Amino acid sequence: MGLTKSTGLTGPTGPAGAGADPPARWGASGISVWLDGLSRQRLASGRLAALARQGRIAGVVSDPAFLARSPAGGPYYTGQLGDLAERGVPAERALKALAVHDIRWACDILRPVHEATAGVDGLVCVTLDPRLAHDAGATLAEARTLWRAVDRRNAVLGIPATEAGLTALSACLAEGINVSATLVLSAARHRQAWDAYAEGLERARAAGRHLASLASVASFPVSRVDTAVDALLDREGTLEARAMRGAVAVAAARHVHEQYERMLGEPRWHALAARGARPQRLLWTATTVPEPGASGLLPTRYAAPLLTRGTVTAVTEETLDELSELDEPEAAGSAPAAGPGTYATARRLLGHLRWFGIDHGELASRLETEALKELNDAWHQLLDRVTLSLDKGPATGDGTDGTA
Repeated sequence: MGLTKSTGLTGPTGPAGAGADPPARWGASGISVWLDGLSRQRLASGRLAALARQGRIAGVVSDPAFLARSPAGGPYYTGQLGDLAERGVPAERALKALAVHDIRWACDILRPVHEATAGVDGLVCVTLDPRLAHDAGATLAEARTLWRAVDRRNAVLGIPATEAGLTALSACLAEGINVSATLVLSAARHRQAWDAYAEGLERARAAGRHLASLASVASFPVSRVDTAVDALLDREGTLEARAMRGAVAVAAARHVHEQYERMLGEPRWHALAARGARPQRLLWTATTVPEPGASGLLPTRYAAPLLTRGTVTAVTEETLDELSELDEPEAAGSAPAAGPGTYATARRLLGHLRWFGIDHGELASRLETEALKELNDAWHQLLDRVTLSLDKGPATGDGTDGTA
């Protein structure tokens, strides 16, 4: 993968010059870079606004795992939590009030990007309550409630791509709600997410909605694949197994991208595109290299090879800084640009997994289960922190967080 097909889009502040920061130049070429992680501190400090204004990021993605690491009881939340405690708001409702406040704030910051790109970027993607992942009806109800509360066209609600989740995803689109299919860990699941997206668009059109106003992405958590595969390869202990370490995740992503390009040529999609629909872009998440020094991988190992026109790459601010040192994605040591040769190499590498007794489909299913458990645990951690803060009672805030 790499710099491929042009979408003809420009960055949030127009075409970037040759001396611009690389992420800004890539944005002007139709390559979207989003920030991975939304926190009240990043909002209140002006850091998110600065990154967007400079054209370094064109969107935000966040989930409960990131929020669980944020200081939910810290100074940036104290005032709002004090108000909620004064009113006797229970923890579940208080957590949603905190989330709505931050989502709206981020959406307002990114609104200029959203307008400048005609709705393609400037999006704020946040995950719904992961405990509902296997309940389509509850997920749809939660999405409706949050969508109305946020009331921003550039919000995107993340729904795990379980069977129930994809049913809810189609229903959300039919009602005009922007959605992200999260935890897409295989080409087979990506196919299902794409079909659910197409069905949702068809239902939206039947309801008289303008398809061009709907946004959706399919989120592929890249490093999760290598973390799991490398552990299995280490058990083999052979030279062949060691040679595969750190290479499977990007190959799996390229395999999904090859399928994405094929689906853009299908008659069903052509019919929807003719009515103004936009593709459900691939969103590469979890691009941070776990312990890069210990693993021997460059910090940009996952992010740089996946910077491709028409897709989105979510990075931490630290990885963004590393990318800024690159003139081109290939400078990070990525493989050649997307195309038949690269795709064939990716398929061949994935086929080698069978030599080590690794079934990619079974692995993807296990990773989905593990990821959902982590998200559920993170959600409960958030609730616990909010509960403790509410139990402390009303407190005086520092003026940085607003109210519910």
